[in-house]
Amino acid sequence: MPRMATNDYHFITQWRVQSTLDEVNEIIGNAADLPRWWPSVYLDIKVLEPGQPNGLGRVVSLFTKGWLPYTLRWQFKVTEVNTPHGFRLDAIGDFIGRGIWTFEQDGDFVNITYDWKISAEKGLLKTFSFIMKPIFSRNHEWAMARGLESLALELRRRRARTAEERARIPSPPQPTFTRTIKPGNEAANTITPNAVL
Repeated sequence: MPRMATNDYHFITQWRVQSTLDEVNEIIGNAADLPRWWPSVYLDIKVLEPGQPNGLGRVVSLFTKGWLPYTLRWQFKVTEVNTPHGFRLDAIGDFIGRGIWTFEQDGDFVNITYDWKISAEKGLLKTFSFIMKPIFSRNHEWAMARGLESLALELRRRRARTAEERARIPSPPQPTFTRTIKPGNEAANTITPNAVL
């Protein structure tokens, strides 16, 4: 079995929420809406190519972060769709690799699995990967925990019957170290859609 390079990561995250396949697929599959309901991680999203109506071929540019005070710029292209059971995305930029979202109905609940297999290509993470690997792994765990928390709040918002009930639902967790976030010139940091895999 080949050894992973120090800048290679393989994360498998499992969530369980009371919902339906269609609802979970609609929320997680709508990349443009991620900064609204998962703002602790997704700072800015631009859909570069809409792809087919089911999302296949969609190309998205992302500006993201975790708990640590650094940001990441990357893109993904949706390369497989199995509506409403999930989809696959292929990533380039500060990450190179693939992510697979899988949704499975289990009674009144949906079991959600995210299988994220990447190489970290951002200079700091790549150069100092022998030091950064455990820290980056914890950062990913933090980001996904905020994702589950944010998804639960989004599901509550969708089920609120009145504006008053909706107003009582807390805002999702916000990004950390906001003074270090410098979006800069998005156009200068965009990879052309043809560059995506």
